Amino acid sequence: MTVLSGIKGFFYFTVLSLGCLKYPEKTFRIEVNGQNLLYAVRGPEDGNPVVLLHGNGGSHKSLRTQAKQLARAGYRVYSLDSRGQGANVVLDEYHYADMAEDSFCFIKALGLNKPAIYGWSDGGIIALMLEMAHPGTCGLMAISGANLYPDCGPDFEAFKEWIVSEGTPLALMMLNEPQIDPAELSAIKCPALVCAGENDLISVEHTTLIAKSLPDSELLIFNGENHGSYIKKSPKMGRKLLDFLHRKGY
Repeated sequence: MTVLSGIKGFFYFTVLSLGCLKYPEKTFRIEVNGQNLLYAVRGPEDGNPVVLLHGNGGSHKSLRTQAKQLARAGYRVYSLDSRGQGANVVLDEYHYADMAEDSFCFIKALGLNKPAIYGWSDGGIIALMLEMAHPGTCGLMAISGANLYPDCGPDFEAFKEWIVSEGTPLALMMLNEPQIDPAELSAIKCPALVCAGENDLISVEHTTLIAKSLPDSELLIFNGENHGSYIKKSPKMGRKLLDFLHRKGY
């Protein structure tokens, strides 16, 4: 069984790699909302657009596995480096509302019509806030490990200690933000897939609250997984995302 699993894994990543040769990643820069941001594009030009938003301190590379899966499936994938992160200039202050507006302006500047959006961790928060501020921008939404307010998991006190030890403006933002009233999620009308790991930083109860507060949502908990184990160099989230998009006819 172990040998068979290894063969399947090798075959999967070989096929994925071959697909990426057809659609290599290209990077660009764009001026939006007063920021000069790097973004990557992958996939056929006529593919339905999907925007990927990474987590705190990451970059478009954080979701490269998912980008490859989506491109191979025929989607046009846009992976944005959030302000002050990735290849962008580091800032002295950060707010989720600013990143949400950056993402909205990015979508509008590229002329993307109701794209699907997938956000992991901070990226999920940004996706929620974007659609609350600009209803109707997203055609479909999927989020993983997102939260509505800081105290959202069983190990929050330990997480606070880590944030303080980091001491960076980007980390310290997480002490007080986001502050989203669950009732505000009623403004998001597009279909949404809400995910987390069973052993996530974000509790299953908090993730369930998000799903229940969205008018049209599905809840998916990855058994045995933590905040990033089903995402970092793993095909699991990409497979579920593709299934969601296909079922919704996108």
